[in-house]
Amino acid sequence: MTGCRQDMHDQPKYKPYRPSSFFADQRSERTPVEGTIPRGFLREDELLETGKLNGQDATMFPFPIDESVMQRGRGRFDVYCSPCHSRTGDGNGMVVQRGYRRPPSLHIQRLLEAPPGHIFDVITNGFGAMPDYASQIRVADRWAIAAYIRALQLSQHAPVAELPPDSRRNLQ
Repeated sequence: MTGCRQDMHDQPKYKPYRPSSFFADQRSERTPVEGTIPRGFLREDELLETGKLNGQDATMFPFPIDESVMQRGRGRFDVYCSPCHSRTGDGNGMVVQRGYRRPPSLHIQRLLEAPPGHIFDVITNGFGAMPDYASQIRVADRWAIAAYIRALQLSQHAPVAELPPDSRRNLQ
């Protein structure tokens, strides 16, 4: 309680949209200095930050995809995506089973053909009934989710000829 004194409440400060006699224009709020960029908004790497190259959805990932990225993508997918899309990506997650609108399956042809930049963009900005997750999921984790979705799609649509011989024998 020693830190909660009234003089801290009454300290001099400017409140937005209140007049000020200190500045010539009589406004308390100030225009940001030209060229300043708020923290977290630098966006030097167009591919990494937007999922686009020259305004088009990127067809590649901005960093190498390895086992640790895939594991991180799976974990983030399970937390943020599976409630609606389900853990298999079929669009029949737990919230859908309780009456919420069903999202498209991640295995439909349109999404199988969509570039990774499109998946990243949808996670970032939302699409249709899907909300944006830009403030909840870090940029690298959004890319990790996109990579995991690609693996999930491949797991459901892998050509038999590309399977290892052991797996092919098990299918027969």
